[in-house]
Formats: sequence, C-alpha cells, structure tokens
Amino acid sequence: MIALKTTDIRNDFKKISNLVRTGEKILVSRPHNENLVILSEKEYNELEKTRRNNEHLAKIERSIEQLSQGHTVVKTIEELEDMAK
Repeated sequence: MIALKTTDIRNDFKKISNLVRTGEKILVSRPHNENLVILSEKEYNELEKTRRNNEHLAKIERSIEQLSQGHTVVKTIEELEDMAK
C-alpha cells in the first residue's frame, strides 16, 4: 500500500490510476485521520462478495444455534400448500 497526500493524487492522477488498476492500493492521508483508500473495482467487488458471504454464514450459524435449542416450527405439506395460496 502506498500512502499519498491529496495534492499528490491531484498532481499524478493518471499515474496513480494505473497503479490502482494493476492492483496497488493507495492510502490518501487526510487531516484528523479521515483517511481514504483507493482500490480497483475488481478488488472492491471481491471485498463486497466476502462481506455478503460472511453475512450469510452468520445467518446460517444463527439458524443452526436455533435448531440445536429446539426453536423449530413443524408444518405438514398441506399447511405449506395452504400458505402458498
């Protein structure tokens, strides 16, 4: 990861963009520790996919816990069909 100031980004945006495109991450230093990170869309999408997968895994773990505690609902096929109407 490369750390730069905002002025560096402004002055060399094309060069910085090419670095990001090839996989480099850029930390943009800002006042009061309000820093930013620039990364490629591909890397952003991968992070989002990981975040969504983690959310789904957490839901599955909660469901397994509920099942092990006996928090279940039993329905017959007829009841499920009635619910679908």
